[in-house]
Amino acid sequence: MMLRLDDVRGGYGRVAVLKGVGFALAAGEVLALLGRNGAGKTTTLKAIMGLLPVRSGRIVLAGTDLAGREPHTIPGLGVAYVPQGRRLFPFLSVEENLRMGLFAGRSDPRVLEQVYGLFPAVRGRLRQRAGTLSGGQQQMVAMGRALAASPRVLLLDEPFEGLQPSLVEAILGAVSRLRGSGVAVVLVEQRVDLALRVADRVVFLQNGVTEHETLPATLDKDPEPLYRYVGVRR
Repeated sequence: MMLRLDDVRGGYGRVAVLKGVGFALAAGEVLALLGRNGAGKTTTLKAIMGLLPVRSGRIVLAGTDLAGREPHTIPGLGVAYVPQGRRLFPFLSVEENLRMGLFAGRSDPRVLEQVYGLFPAVRGRLRQRAGTLSGGQQQMVAMGRALAASPRVLLLDEPFEGLQPSLVEAILGAVSRLRGSGVAVVLVEQRVDLALRVADRVVFLQNGVTEHETLPATLDKDPEPLYRYVGVRR
C-alpha cells in the first residue's frame, strides 16, 4: 500500500478530534473520505501532512512513518496537499506559485510541462497575479502547485467548491488522469455525487472514527450509508 493510517488519534490541545481513523490507499487509487461537518475529514488530511500532532497510531507512506515529522519535510517524501480555499500567494504570479511546489518537492522544473498538460489554461496565465484569477483558475493553480512537487499521494480538500460545471469537469478529468499515472488521491468533498464519480473506494468518518468502508457501486445498490453518515439521499 502507498499510504496507510492505523488507528490515528489526535486533536487540538485537550480536544480530541481523531479518535481512531484508519484506511489504506494503493498507488493509482482515488479514495473519497466522506462524512458530516465535524467528522474529522480535514483534520485527517492535516494529520497526514504533520500539521496536527498524532497522539497515537501510525501514518505510513510506502514504509516510511510520517507521524512526528516536521510538516515542511512531508512534501519531500511524496505527499502534496491542496487545502480548502486554495491558499495561493495572491501577489505572486501563477508561475511563481507553481515554482513553490518545485521547491517543496525538490522536483525537476520539467515537471511543470506535465502540469500544463493537465491544465492547459494555466500556461497562458503564467505572468498573471494569482489573486486576480477566477476561483476555478485558482483551483487549477493550487492543484498544479501541489503536482509540481511530484507527489506519490495527493490530498484534495473540497476541490469542487464554488466551481462552474466546465471547471468541475476539468478537475474531474485531471484526477482521472492522475490515477492513470499512479498517483494516489485522498478526496474530501461535500458534493457526494462528484466524489463518487471519480472514487474507487469510499471511507465514511463519524465523530473522528472510521465507521464504514465500501465501493461506489455498492452505494448505488444500497445508498443507506450515505444517509447515515453524510445525511444525503440518492
